[in-house]
Amino acid sequence: MTANPLLETHTLPPFGEIRAEHVEPAVTRLLAESRDAIEELARQAQTTEPGWDNFAAPLEAINDRLEQVWSPVSHLNGTMNTPELREAYQACIAELSAFSTWMGQHAGLFHAWQALKDGSSWATLDPEQRRTVDNTLRDFRLAGVALPEAQKVRYGEIQARLSELSNQYSNQLLDATQAWHKDIVSADELAGVPQSALDTLKATAEAKGVDGYRITLDFPCFFPVMSYADSRELREEVYTAFVTRASDQGPNAGEFDNAPVMEEILALRHELATLLGFSTYADLSLTTKMADSPEQVLAFLNDLANRAVPQAQLEFSELEGFATNTLGLANLKPWDIAYASEKLREARHAISEEQLRPYFPAPQVIDGLFKVVERLYGLRFSENTDVPRYHDDVRYFEILENDAPIAGFYLDLYAREGKRGGAWMADCRVRRQTDNGLQLPVAFLTCNFTPPVGENPALLTHDEVTTLFHEFGHGLHHMLTKQNIAEISGINGVAWDAVELPSQFMENFCWEREGLDLIARHVDTGEPLPDELFGRLQGAKNFQSAMGMVRQLEFSQFDLRLHAEHDAPSAEAIQALLDDVRMRVSVVPQAAFNRFQNGFGHIFAGGYAAGYYSYKWAEVLSADAWSAFEDAGVFDAETGHRFRAEILEPGGSRDAAELFAAFRGRAPSVKPLLRHSGIDAA
Repeated sequence: MTANPLLETHTLPPFGEIRAEHVEPAVTRLLAESRDAIEELARQAQTTEPGWDNFAAPLEAINDRLEQVWSPVSHLNGTMNTPELREAYQACIAELSAFSTWMGQHAGLFHAWQALKDGSSWATLDPEQRRTVDNTLRDFRLAGVALPEAQKVRYGEIQARLSELSNQYSNQLLDATQAWHKDIVSADELAGVPQSALDTLKATAEAKGVDGYRITLDFPCFFPVMSYADSRELREEVYTAFVTRASDQGPNAGEFDNAPVMEEILALRHELATLLGFSTYADLSLTTKMADSPEQVLAFLNDLANRAVPQAQLEFSELEGFATNTLGLANLKPWDIAYASEKLREARHAISEEQLRPYFPAPQVIDGLFKVVERLYGLRFSENTDVPRYHDDVRYFEILENDAPIAGFYLDLYAREGKRGGAWMADCRVRRQTDNGLQLPVAFLTCNFTPPVGENPALLTHDEVTTLFHEFGHGLHHMLTKQNIAEISGINGVAWDAVELPSQFMENFCWEREGLDLIARHVDTGEPLPDELFGRLQGAKNFQSAMGMVRQLEFSQFDLRLHAEHDAPSAEAIQALLDDVRMRVSVVPQAAFNRFQNGFGHIFAGGYAAGYYSYKWAEVLSADAWSAFEDAGVFDAETGHRFRAEILEPGGSRDAAELFAAFRGRAPSVKPLLRHSGIDAA
């Protein structure tokens, strides 16, 4: 039998060698070896007092080896999805879930960790090691270690099924997204759509051997049609296909319907919570977050809604008036909103995303991003072209400090077939101390931007630039950690509702003159963003900001209430709850066929269940943190050093509230967020 690259030791994944047929044999063998090694550690702990070096460190090494196998497989499944890889990935999910449950309910392991806390070696542990022990004991309890045997079995069944359902939800959403397209022969039907988007639609058609233009539901195709196409009928058709993905409505009605998947996920989550002694899944979810209770979160969201909804209503009334009087669009429909909003933005601020594109060629933006980080933290970036990559678009960079590498990352910017939508950061390697020295952190940074066409560089929208900076903020949190224990290294162990702080913080550089001078250069002339255009960009920064905020509050309230008020809701009850939330906070019209929830991957296939509010919660923190830089100077070295030392480097070694207070000198205030959003704080 040929060697399995997933079972060999590599500093970085051997992407050139990994095949779908390697996945299941590697995972099966490694899980068996891991079980044997864990059983041996648990046996030793019965006769020898468990300490850090003879128990905790070897256990971390076992987990890390498994993570090094699964991390590249999981990433390929999201970025290079094929039927063969999907089948291999699916085949391993139940095994991995069963292993995780077995480990989390292993009484011998739990007693060994408790013995470590209660034993003589506790006094010799440093604060980071103690934090790890406490977190681990908490996680054992949340994994049902204290449950009666029958309930332990049921817990394992639920977790295994939830893993399958999450993957099914994600697959069906991807399939539904890729199942629909519309081919257009004449550019006349795409009147209003800018040339850059027409080039993308034409390239998409050519890639499929089709004449003319192809519209798909991938964001680089979908967004410009919704924002610029003059044809109301075309916008309605594309909008309908997008908001009915994976549902019982629309052009592919019933083909990839996620409704039964959602129903089962929510019922199982509630059962899981009650098994562990919680009233609701929301209560269970918040045990590892900054917020204390669902009631506190709802109060926070309602407070923001009370401040933002009146302004959002005014913004929408203004949009309606403009659409009627200037565009001749009476009775504004959901598929008109992006189009009318873009026209109003251009009319009021004389600026559009298309005007800005020439100033954001992707190579310049990447260079500017690196310069921002270099000035903030005194670091340097170097591309390594010898590293195996999984696609020609992917690039690999090392971060250097004092000319020595401290981290690395894969940069995968462009949308393509077989790649899950959205943008995200994921771990490839976590920083930890090993027997062979320090393992450096490595990140996957993934976006879905409009790809370059021909020899020309991709021209990004300002929104895409902001997305890149956001994800890179997550990457810096992972890569600039100073922690040497995997459990608290980087974003590990960080309260979920604080994890967006570094990412949202980085977005600010995309709006400031000092940041934009590094990021923006005209693709043809190399000129920086002119003062006039910068002024218009600043003026448009808070355009419809209240409408944007209430949209996020709608998603957050729906998510939290779904997990706090319902035990086993039907698809009809889920829709009724969303309708109720919209009635309270939404200001825009909704189509009766809109099935947003069927594509809400954050809470059904991501980690945000009963935690989507984290975006707004962390935005309070990030806006307040940014105000320190506003006071001291955007690139003030001392403030940058403190942010790195108090927010990025500690990882999950201390409570997020404690870290924020150490940086800011006080508890967070909501006022900077309201000020930055242009929302009246009264």
